[in-house]
Amino acid sequence: MIRFFFKKKAEFNGDELSDFKRTVKEIANDIAAKEKADIKDISLIFCSDKFIRNINVQYLGHDYETDIITFHDEDDEGRIESDIFISIDTVAFNAVKFKAGFKNELYRVIIHGILHLCGYKDKSSADRKIMKRKENQYLKLINS
Repeated sequence: MIRFFFKKKAEFNGDELSDFKRTVKEIANDIAAKEKADIKDISLIFCSDKFIRNINVQYLGHDYETDIITFHDEDDEGRIESDIFISIDTVAFNAVKFKAGFKNELYRVIIHGILHLCGYKDKSSADRKIMKRKENQYLKLINS
């Protein structure tokens, strides 16, 4: 199950929001299937920079904003449960910075979080290259 919570509204009209939610559910399930992960429950919490900074300080000891924070847990049967916090502010900033378009950058960040749940890391340069390649691979499925 994938659930959506908006602490800060994203730039979608009614039909776009429905399409966005459907696309996110489809790509998350597609990634999980291809990466052999078993997703039980994901909560996507869309928030402000201030909100995500507070989460970052409280739980990770980092005093800065970020685009995404993924909390990964598994139940007794190995099924993934997660809360994924996404800063709409940082996504919007990065969309301009990288000339990506807001929705495209938002999809990339969500894919990034799902890949973390599937076991991908991004601490080393080699890991970041693998993660970026996977992000692009799955982003193409949305944009095709």
